[in-house]
Amino acid sequence: MLIFLDIETTGYEVEDKICSVGLVAFEDEACVSALYEVVNEGKKIPALASSIHNITNEMIANKPSLRESELYAFLEEHNRAENSLVLHNANFVLGHLERIGLKWHGKIIDTQRVVKHHILECEIFTLEFLRYELRLYKNEQALQKECGIKDALIAHHALSDAVIIKLLFDYLKEELSQEQMYEMSFESVLLEKFSFGKYVGRYIEEIAMSDRAYLEWLLSLENLDDDLRYSIEYYCKG
Repeated sequence: MLIFLDIETTGYEVEDKICSVGLVAFEDEACVSALYEVVNEGKKIPALASSIHNITNEMIANKPSLRESELYAFLEEHNRAENSLVLHNANFVLGHLERIGLKWHGKIIDTQRVVKHHILECEIFTLEFLRYELRLYKNEQALQKECGIKDALIAHHALSDAVIIKLLFDYLKEELSQEQMYEMSFESVLLEKFSFGKYVGRYIEEIAMSDRAYLEWLLSLENLDDDLRYSIEYYCKG
């Protein structure tokens, strides 16, 4: 079974919590489940986070924790070596799942890291960008119908993003095998350019020579992307 899963959170710091989860699961190329849960992990959602995923504190007020949800029960039932989780930014998602007690025992594919390895000309790796850049939206309605999803698909909605992860996986599978994706998901990527911040579009190697203090500040951040950390450390060693 392939389980395509996405989460939304109260923020991006270590102490932040999951506030929604969505998944679509496929067995032998057929959709067997589509689940979505809004959950309450005991942390207030700040306005900035709500402005991104549209989940408010009123919406989670009477919701159960993730461990008490139908979706968590589904993950526990299928948490076996023969099943795979397909995630976008796997370390972020897995970290949140492990903090509530779910350690995945199956295989893992990180579509974000696979894109970094395989589409070398790509410099932005968000699902929203890849949806348009790779024209994944052209197949959304068909997949939505197959999975029995009646609500409109919108960005930063965990179930909608799980659908996009499935479409991105299908796109990558046209040129890569699943085994290749498994391997790429755990290989660090040497990035050449910044995709954000004051040096967006500039070469990391160049900034290592002209503004090393900025790179050292980035390395001090707990939530820095693993591949960006690897790349900065590489170029700083020079």
